[in-house]
Amino acid sequence: MAYDTACRLWRRSDESFFRDRTFRVMRQHGPHCVATVLAILTGTSPEQFYVKINTQDPVSWSEALREANMKLAYCPTDVRKLKHYMKELVDLDDLFTLSYYTTRDPNAILGDPDDSGWVTGSHIVILHRSTILDPKYGEETDAFQHECNEYHTKRIFRVVPADHPRGL
Repeated sequence: MAYDTACRLWRRSDESFFRDRTFRVMRQHGPHCVATVLAILTGTSPEQFYVKINTQDPVSWSEALREANMKLAYCPTDVRKLKHYMKELVDLDDLFTLSYYTTRDPNAILGDPDDSGWVTGSHIVILHRSTILDPKYGEETDAFQHECNEYHTKRIFRVVPADHPRGL
């Protein structure tokens, strides 16, 4: 197989899982962006996820989503800014979670952790079709206008049905 410099985020562009769903954005309280994103996806409260998930373990997020017949599927990415992925994501016209580092200093992202293990902060938002649902502000924003475009990618997951062959 030839060396590739990039790959698509999702192999089949004709798949749609949650295009027709509606989601109600809510504002997070405290450092609970992951729990709030899961609550937005499931239509429940963030508090129900506080003890079910580890904020640094996406497998636990995916397991928590199974109760709502959803799970997460990894999309191949690197640390480029989200703006480099946004058009392809919007063109897929479905449902994703986008995690990004909240520093603009690439040296901080790639640096060694401090004595407690901390490297830098991060945040997670939902991309539904062409709209970002951001729990930090409790607002919906056009995907190309949201501040996440200027931050470096941590993770991108597609939300898929729990019985989909791909996923965590």
